Amino acid sequence: MKDLEGISGKARQKPAQAAVATSPTKVLPQAQFVTIGEEEAGQRIDNYLLRVCKGVPKSHIYRILRSGEVRVNKGRIDQLYRLQEGDQVRIPPIRIAEKAENAVPAAEFPVIFEDAHLLVVDKPAGVAVHGGSGVSFGVIEQLRASRPDAKFLELVHRLDRETSGLLLLAKKRSALTHLHDQMRDGETDKRYYALAVGDWKNKRQHVKLPLFKYSTPDGERRVVVQADGQPAHTVFTLLHKYPGFALLEAELKTGRTHQIRVHLASSGFPIAGDDKYGDFALNKALQKANATRGALKRMFLHAHQITFTHPESGKKMTLKAPLAPECEKFLVSLGKPLD
Repeated sequence: MKDLEGISGKARQKPAQAAVATSPTKVLPQAQFVTIGEEEAGQRIDNYLLRVCKGVPKSHIYRILRSGEVRVNKGRIDQLYRLQEGDQVRIPPIRIAEKAENAVPAAEFPVIFEDAHLLVVDKPAGVAVHGGSGVSFGVIEQLRASRPDAKFLELVHRLDRETSGLLLLAKKRSALTHLHDQMRDGETDKRYYALAVGDWKNKRQHVKLPLFKYSTPDGERRVVVQADGQPAHTVFTLLHKYPGFALLEAELKTGRTHQIRVHLASSGFPIAGDDKYGDFALNKALQKANATRGALKRMFLHAHQITFTHPESGKKMTLKAPLAPECEKFLVSLGKPLD
């Protein structure tokens, strides 16, 4: 954090009486007063503070909210308050984290599309989209670190850590809410490549199984097919068959956590390399090449295509990301498709 200067959006600052300390290892000696601009409006105060007060522990952010040290329009608010354009926010003196090793390393990812409203990247497998649950940082934190002047940058949706492919980010709050509305109303079309284990028969198959989400004692997210779960619908299209495998295109009609993975596993065709719902003995064997195939050291699930309406122009857009090289190489090693 740079003394809270240039807090994102069109925010304007009015320092109190003294100059703000510039050292990243000292306490900011005075309160900061920020006017909320168009891009900050609509987000919760806790999320806003977590974003602009980089290096400040989350526990401290919630402590100053509970104590009333953070004020909006000179009044107390709770952590659920949603900011409005023109709000005057008082941010109290805050100690910035002193450990340089806690800094998020800046990183860029292959860009599929970018304009003033959207950023679409091709996320590699093995990289989380955001920090949390034992992960210090993810794509969003690394992109923010590499683009310190970005006024607004938020995830539109999420991908599992081991899933590669298209990831949408909004560069304006208006774009974020517009795309969220499209997804909620079923107006987007998301397609994935998945390599299923087994002898898949049908050219096109609908799977409608309700999914129930829960957390394990160590905080890991899991999903099971359960009658009282949320409705979930995936359409699978067979693209190619290989000995012991089938390359499928999965079309999401709903967007539940781990939907494709659980729908395939519950249907008897787990995804190759899936370490949560897959064939664990086979996954271990796949990590080493043998006489008939190459090695597969990741889950074979790739978000290859998405169709949506551009939030500003209203134009229909279809974006594609080529199959990840390691997945393409594994397919080639399987030989000529049986079909």
